[in-house]
Amino acid sequence: MTNWAQFETEAPDLAKAVAARFEAHKHHVLATLRKDGSPRVSGTEVEFHDGALLLGSMVGARKVQDLQRDPRYSLHSNPGHHTMEGGDAKISGRAREILGERKQQIVDRYPDEIPEADVFELDLDEVVHTTVDGEHLYVDLWRPGAGVTRFTK
Repeated sequence: MTNWAQFETEAPDLAKAVAARFEAHKHHVLATLRKDGSPRVSGTEVEFHDGALLLGSMVGARKVQDLQRDPRYSLHSNPGHHTMEGGDAKISGRAREILGERKQQIVDRYPDEIPEADVFELDLDEVVHTTVDGEHLYVDLWRPGAGVTRFTK
């Protein structure tokens, strides 16, 4: 699995642009798979911590149950207020639940927010950053080991 730190190493400029999109707003959209295979869309927050992209949630939330059953996810950055300034970012991959001492260390960083939480590290299978410059649309696609490919429309 490829974590955020590996992505930063392979595609530093793209990683910086994508991180900026996720740090620009607090709330984002997470897609998971329900038990019957249909999609579920949930609001969520993510954090960058020690080379990892982390997702925390209230214990037992539906998105947690989905990820525990099937770790595939897609995460879409909050696009902001009617603008493509800074672009649009999407990440897909698999979530790994963090347990034990590492989980407690992470939860302890946010004592005023959630006293107890389920925590996942989001591994990356694909990252897409879309930008516009007036006349053109640019789609930068990264996959582990394949580098960044740019599509222009």
